Amino acid sequence: MIKVNIEGKYFTFPKGISLEEILEEVDLYDKRIVVAAIVNNRLSDLTDTIEENSRIRYLTINDEVGNRIYRRSLYLVMTKAIQELYPGSRLLIEHSLSNGIYCELKKDRPLSSRDLAMIKEKMMEYVNRDVPIRKLVKSKSELMEIYKKQGYLDKVEMLGFLERDEYTVYELEGNFDYYFYNLVPRTGILDRFDLHLQMPGFILLHPKRGKPYEVPEYVEQEKLAEAFHEFERWGEIIGVATVSDLNKIIKKGKFKDLVNIMEALHEKKIARIADQIAEEKDKNKIILIAGPSSSGKTTFAQRLSIQLRVNGINPVSISTDDYFVDREKTPRDENGEYDFESIEAIDLELLNEDLLALLQGEKVEIPTFNFLTGRREYRGNYIQVDREHPIIIEGIHSLNDRLTEFIPENNKFKIYISALTQINIDRHNRIPTTDNRLLRRMVRDNFFRNRSAASTLEWWPAVRKGEEMNIFPFQENADVMFNSGIVYELAILKKYATPLLKQITPEDEYYYQAERLLELLDCFLPMDEDAVPGNSILREFIGGSIFD
Repeated sequence: MIKVNIEGKYFTFPKGISLEEILEEVDLYDKRIVVAAIVNNRLSDLTDTIEENSRIRYLTINDEVGNRIYRRSLYLVMTKAIQELYPGSRLLIEHSLSNGIYCELKKDRPLSSRDLAMIKEKMMEYVNRDVPIRKLVKSKSELMEIYKKQGYLDKVEMLGFLERDEYTVYELEGNFDYYFYNLVPRTGILDRFDLHLQMPGFILLHPKRGKPYEVPEYVEQEKLAEAFHEFERWGEIIGVATVSDLNKIIKKGKFKDLVNIMEALHEKKIARIADQIAEEKDKNKIILIAGPSSSGKTTFAQRLSIQLRVNGINPVSISTDDYFVDREKTPRDENGEYDFESIEAIDLELLNEDLLALLQGEKVEIPTFNFLTGRREYRGNYIQVDREHPIIIEGIHSLNDRLTEFIPENNKFKIYISALTQINIDRHNRIPTTDNRLLRRMVRDNFFRNRSAASTLEWWPAVRKGEEMNIFPFQENADVMFNSGIVYELAILKKYATPLLKQITPEDEYYYQAERLLELLDCFLPMDEDAVPGNSILREFIGGSIFD
């Protein structure tokens, strides 16, 4: 017999019992939303068995990792359905958009709503039959042969860059695939999804965290979609759509041209934004910049300022941090901790009064927040602006109209910046933007804040919660979006992030996250960062920025 700790409760079970069987016995969860488990800090399938005393935490669709497992299990069913309906077609699973995942299907004729209805019906057949999804271990040579037979030549190419001898793969009635995550054990749980036509592709809608029983409605996100499509066009320009494409360039030592083109595309986009602002400089008095953690906002703001100066505009910056309310007035979160990311942590009335005064030509003394005392101080920092000196405000709330509610809309120019990853591992395996930003932050935290990878992982859920509440709901308010993603950046970050992640041991509660991120980085050949220029957004995270 073995002892098992589940959510602080202890149970005794016979050795060799599966996680699925334990789930049936303990009756602590709604089994409709449980997708996997963390056993002694390792991510495990529900079909895995327990052979020793263990600590178990079941994952549901409400967990970030659990939600990814659910949607990637849907990918397998969708891939199988498309294989049956459209032999020889190519499915591309691309990026998050409009409450779901944007996909494209390359076949002999354009995708139609009738096609989607047929795909959904076929997927539901598998759901209703509750077909087992089998986890298998295959040798590299075996798997390459399987992928060749299925026409997954991009996966064959990717395997050629990997050095392991054995690989985990999932099988659904003869279709073998892998999604860099564990999958659910049976198709029956995958009954919550929908497909929405979004030319030239479609959106796979899936339950969101916090609402595991609902399929969310499609929400139009035109500006975000255009930002992704722009990056896709950039990928065509530089000839990099997958990690294998990038690895071939690195292997041949041809990456300097890639870096130069990528950085030139960034600079061209920033210059265009500056030109847009300059064209209506009499109206664009306040430039608001927002984006999630590790988007590269600081470097972007510096580069935008340079391009504005080229246009004869010399902006001044105001930090919303200096308008924090006194510490005791700071709102608290559900745990009783100070919530510095709440918009209520800012003295909105004072900020708006100062901005209005500045826009009317008055000289205003800007406060400085003393983080040691938790008080605002006035240290003689006076500023005055005119049509050649717009105000730049960069912060998480910049696209929330409450931040500048006293200011007329036609006096604001709003910019949303995020690292929207477009490069895929292969056509079924996208790299989540969130993981890209997490690795950026992990490296920067270690470089500039002396934090371990485990510390970054510990803080990351709170960071993500703040983004979901304060940033993402307002991104479509932007006048323009800037994608700070760099197609080669994970090949650079690999050198720094890998040793940090390897410091996380199996005894650490974040070990399963470290394993997952190391597996992702393992796909990339390392690249020499000497080719990265000093003004690159990437330098904000790896050091060597000319703006330091």
